[in-house]
Amino acid sequence: MLRLPSHNQRFHLLLRNLSSFASKTTIFMTSKHFLPSPLLPQTLSPKHFSTPTKRLLPSLSSKPIPKNHSFSLRTNGFCSLPSPSVSSPSPDLEDQPSDTRSLQILNHKLKQLGIDITECVAGRENRLKCPSCNGGESGELSLSLFISLDGYSASWLCFRAKCGWKGYTKAAADGKPSIENLGRVNKVKVTRQITVESLQLEPLCNQLTAYFAERMISSETLKRNAIMQKRSGDEIAIAFTYWRNGELVNCKYRDIVKRFWQEKDTEKILYGLDDIEDASDIIIVEGEMDKLAMEEAGFRNCVSVPDGAPPSVSKKEVPAEEQDTKYQYLWNCKEYFKKASRIILATDGDLPGQALAEELARRLGRERCWRVKWPKKNDVDHFKDANEVLMYLGPSVLKDVIDNAELYPIRGLFNFSSFFDEIDQYYHRTLGYEFGVSTGWRALDDLYNVVPGELTIVTGVPNSGKSEWIDALLCNLNEGVGWKFALCSMENKVRDHARKLLEKSIKKPFFGVGYGSNVERMSVEELEKGKKWLSDTFQLIRCENDSLPSIQWVLELARAAVLRHGVQGLVIDPYNELDHQRPVSQTETEYVSQMLTKIKRFAQHHSCHVWFVAHPRQLHHWIGAPPNLYDISGSAHFINKCDNGIVIHRNRDPDAGPVDLVQVCVRKVRNKVVGNIGDAFLSYDRVTGVYNDIDESQKK
Repeated sequence: MLRLPSHNQRFHLLLRNLSSFASKTTIFMTSKHFLPSPLLPQTLSPKHFSTPTKRLLPSLSSKPIPKNHSFSLRTNGFCSLPSPSVSSPSPDLEDQPSDTRSLQILNHKLKQLGIDITECVAGRENRLKCPSCNGGESGELSLSLFISLDGYSASWLCFRAKCGWKGYTKAAADGKPSIENLGRVNKVKVTRQITVESLQLEPLCNQLTAYFAERMISSETLKRNAIMQKRSGDEIAIAFTYWRNGELVNCKYRDIVKRFWQEKDTEKILYGLDDIEDASDIIIVEGEMDKLAMEEAGFRNCVSVPDGAPPSVSKKEVPAEEQDTKYQYLWNCKEYFKKASRIILATDGDLPGQALAEELARRLGRERCWRVKWPKKNDVDHFKDANEVLMYLGPSVLKDVIDNAELYPIRGLFNFSSFFDEIDQYYHRTLGYEFGVSTGWRALDDLYNVVPGELTIVTGVPNSGKSEWIDALLCNLNEGVGWKFALCSMENKVRDHARKLLEKSIKKPFFGVGYGSNVERMSVEELEKGKKWLSDTFQLIRCENDSLPSIQWVLELARAAVLRHGVQGLVIDPYNELDHQRPVSQTETEYVSQMLTKIKRFAQHHSCHVWFVAHPRQLHHWIGAPPNLYDISGSAHFINKCDNGIVIHRNRDPDAGPVDLVQVCVRKVRNKVVGNIGDAFLSYDRVTGVYNDIDESQKK
């Protein structure tokens, strides 16, 4: 159980804590990530230094802790964060003294989270293995746990950048511990002044120089960047010195197992900061070794971040400068970026590295950022970072990677070069449907072809056959190229719409009476086959209650139909059956423009052709001629914004010609590759609802 000091012991313990606080000078880090800790494990004896070797040697911190120190730690062995179970402390705790009872309740709550405090000391920082990340690959003691002297509360924080688990709980709180913002940990920070002498740094030994040589880093580069070493007893660590204006600001250490730690209470800055003073081009990498690798390729205008990469991009807005603690090193160096016109983000190629690049771009400005593409290692993998490229491919390839850096993408801003592959496919006609899909009627082949991702407005006076013609078109497209469709047809009952589609597909009447009394009716077998065809080809978008559907509601369901069923066409029939509520300050013209923009974006994004049926306004003094697209009720935007505009017109005067003659007036075609303005004539079979081509003599 946690050792709770008496009142006198607490007083002396506080004095010792204040004294020891100043003596703790080092900070542990996992690989490229911030991780404070008071000690490093002793892993090697002096015999490891008796024979020269090219392998990097491990190290201790600058202030090793004796084995008999009262600061006793024990790892808890958790590899992942367990789900807290809802249970209560045992009833006998009520009979315990107040301090002991609260401490036992606190212990009980922390155990639910996988935090074992049996060997922790109240009133000071305790180091444990984090149950959330298990200390990373190296199993470090990355969890900082502080328990108040009275045992009533505990706060914790994992200093691994890829974890960052933190929380705060009280013994008096009900239920499971609450995760809160830690304002008590490292609240007041005093910046230390350090020098090479005060840190007892020394030049690199032959073993470490050989280690860098294996990674293709020369002695000249090591000397220019003041790479040093630090001894602690018989152990040694690499020291990466952080300078600004010639003064030592921070120092970061690395041991043989690639564990990193920094000097405590020092200012966070970029590594190699003096190399980018007044630079117009700046390269940012993820680690000190990558910075040295860049210099071997001829780039000195390079800096490295001190704390590695985050696991993912934050979903929150970039915080204010004083609150942006994770990236405070950028704000501390902001003056160095004022003259930079190009910032090349050469972070690691893994997901955390990409997340780091995005976080840097958010703060430095995407408009002046560039990014690199690391070369392929094989058919599947890419090289991870600059030092790996230097080691395996050499400095010339690394230089080419930087020289060929690409503009960092800005959402909504593109260059034609990003679409060259698609342009080539379009030219060689390998995309499919470059000239559109034939409607199935020869008379329309030169006028109107269906292109995925376009919007076609269809209009005509009432009872001219707009919906019938679209249904016939869908049947032709399904028969010709196998397209599937989503139907939002508010004017048709489902059974009536099914009858019309089946008659056009089977080319026989649904009923054998009335309009179909003189023709053979479709058989039961044909009906069953037709029902399967309906199920495979069409999805219905219908409002199941009395409310009117909005265009947003229709498009959301159409998107689901595209993703789930692979539909390539959407029919919205008609416009006046939708809910068109709009703000009082918005005119109908503005509303129609906004609505059509939404439909076009849906069509383009999902490569889905949309047919939108809109009725013309009431025509005064109509003499039987086809209406114009500008006659559509609501707004001229119907013709202005559509890709194709079609008017369906049927002859009603027997003296003017056959009453089964249907005129398809193509009044707008935006893409000249797939059509042209003109008229086509089809004959309509009233029994089956089928539209057929007619020859020129019939047309006359």
